[in-house]
Amino acid sequence: MAKAKFFIRTSQKSKQANIRVRFYHGRLFDLTANTTKQIKPEFWNKKDGRIRQRAEFTEADNLQKNLDKISSFILEQYNITPNKAKINKEWLNLAIDKFYNPNKYLQDNTTLFGYIQHFINNSKTRINIRTGNPICYKMRREYAVTFDYLRKYSKEYSEPDFIDIDMEFYQQFVDFLRKKELAINTIGKKIQTLKIFLNAATEQGINKYQKYKSRNFTALSEESDNIYLTKAELKQLYNFDFSNKPYLERVRDKFIVASWTGLRYSDLQQITPDRINGDFIELKQKKTGGKVVIPLHFTVKEILSKYEGALPKPISNQKYNQYLKEVAKLAGINEIFSKTASYKGMKHEKKFPKYELISSHTARRAFCTNAYKDNIPTLAIMAISGHKTEQAFLKYIKADGKEHAEKVLKAWQESGDFMKVAN
Repeated sequence: MAKAKFFIRTSQKSKQANIRVRFYHGRLFDLTANTTKQIKPEFWNKKDGRIRQRAEFTEADNLQKNLDKISSFILEQYNITPNKAKINKEWLNLAIDKFYNPNKYLQDNTTLFGYIQHFINNSKTRINIRTGNPICYKMRREYAVTFDYLRKYSKEYSEPDFIDIDMEFYQQFVDFLRKKELAINTIGKKIQTLKIFLNAATEQGINKYQKYKSRNFTALSEESDNIYLTKAELKQLYNFDFSNKPYLERVRDKFIVASWTGLRYSDLQQITPDRINGDFIELKQKKTGGKVVIPLHFTVKEILSKYEGALPKPISNQKYNQYLKEVAKLAGINEIFSKTASYKGMKHEKKFPKYELISSHTARRAFCTNAYKDNIPTLAIMAISGHKTEQAFLKYIKADGKEHAEKVLKAWQESGDFMKVAN
């Protein structure tokens, strides 16, 4: 297996040392190159090939992250190089230059598929301009899935280039995705992701065709049927004894915390003692970069106390969702839920027990919906959940028609505007 490891060369007079990378694979090759980064020797751990964490070296984390990204990029370039006999010192220097100067290697005649592959290859080093954070794994996976559908489309029709992306392509590609029995919202996501590729290529001067900006070239969507758990169901889940299965107890506890904070799964691990100020949690959301202040529900306090102020170590979202279904089933969260979705242009309804549909995002919907049903002002809920627009927030509210009517009736009763009609 090919590996990348960093090292420095020093002398007694060295104040700054170049950080170099060694890229090797058994007896096949053993190469070294300069990364252009420098460090004081006292901040370098020779044994581990990593930066020492010292209070006086405030840039340690950022520099180490940069080195990790270089390592990942070199390995990615290695994996996509078909002829491994070409892996030599020149290849390694070229890979490092591509990491620092990706746009330099885009030519005017780059094809759409060539550009998308380039875009995906560099997605780990791409920064989300809204948050200042690297593009998350979930979004990088969406890039790859969308590209895979485009390649499958090209096998049935032909490979499109930038000039071919117009309304005729749009209709044909959407129809192709319908035949794959994708839901409307899933199709919409693929169109949205394709437009991310096209916008990036346009900004870089690679794409000179603008027909994809037509108002009809839109990401399809429909209101989706998703579950939330009521406060009674959350209590039922919290009170169930999982002591004989501690891994499920940890998953249950994280879900309950998310249901009373509105946090995404990716933000739960940010709950640490230093983020708690009295009765509030204060943190910056990873996805949006927005700062939120969240009141501590007594249930959340109990769970955090159980784990000495910080939640258990994270597991993959996929594994978490898998265990979560097991948790809900054992706890008897089995109310039948009707889910409607469009397939091949037609509405289909299926019935599921709730435990089959539960996922990490169910907790966020539970928080928003339960708070809404408790008559907490919408703007107050949005300030906690981090929603920027009421339109986006309302998609999370899963109260049915009767529950909305009951809220209005209760408001009338409390204000004295409701009167009984005399017989």
